[in-house]
Amino acid sequence: MKPIFVQLQCTPGKTYEVADAIYKTELVSELYSTSGEYDLLLKIYLQEDQDTGKFINDNIVCIPGIVRSLTTLTFTAF
Repeated sequence: MKPIFVQLQCTPGKTYEVADAIYKTELVSELYSTSGEYDLLLKIYLQEDQDTGKFINDNIVCIPGIVRSLTTLTFTAF
């Protein structure tokens, strides 16, 4: 398993709503609120051969209502 970190910038006033929706999926092992450029930082563990972009598309982006509440979604594997 490898950890990836997904950074989200939410529409103003939607941070709690987005965090709650993501938390309910149980896909994320850790969820942080940040005071920097991004509102939320997610820590997700992937299988070694799992494609990061496909995982994000298939799981995070598909959470009902989340896309309308985001302005930016970036991810970095490290």
